[in-house]
This record gives sequence, C-alpha cells and structure tokens, in this order.
Amino acid sequence: MKDYFTDILIVIAYSGRTQAAIILGMIGFIIIDLLGQYSLSNFHLSGHMTGLTEIIKEKFAHKYEKAAWATLTGFWWVAFKLYKKDKKKFWSQL
Repeated sequence: MKDYFTDILIVIAYSGRTQAAIILGMIGFIIIDLLGQYSLSNFHLSGHMTGLTEIIKEKFAHKYEKAAWATLTGFWWVAFKLYKKDKKKFWSQL
C-alpha cells in the first residue's frame, strides 16, 4: 500500500499538467462560489415581488453551487486523465 501511494505522489510531483489541473479546479471552485455569494448578497426585489426574493436567491445560489462543483469535477477528471498518461510515460522511461 505504501508503494502505491508513493507512486501516485511521485507521478503527481513530476507532472506539471496534473498539478495545474488540480489547482485550477480548486481555484475555479472557490472563485465561482465567491462570485455567486457576492452577486446574490445585494439582490433585492421591490413591490409585489418582495416575498419572492429569498426563493429566487436560493435558486440562483443552487445554480452557482452546481457550476462550482461541475468546474471542480471537470478539472479533476482532466487531472486524472493526465495522471494516467504521465504515469505510463514516467514508468516506461525507467
């Protein structure tokens, strides 16, 4: 088990593309989540629609959350694909 975990860390350490995909996924997740919170913080409806403000906020917050998770999942999927390619390339050279 230790060897398998060590192999994973070695390949990730030498694979800049995999590292970039993991980091971009995390940064994208944080940015989309913060952007959603910021854009919804000043959301107000006036007049007859005042009662719907919280319901609409929740719907938009859910959309932002789904987009953030999709970004994270997509980048980590790309990172896994790049990891597999780099693992083959790295261990075939040894």
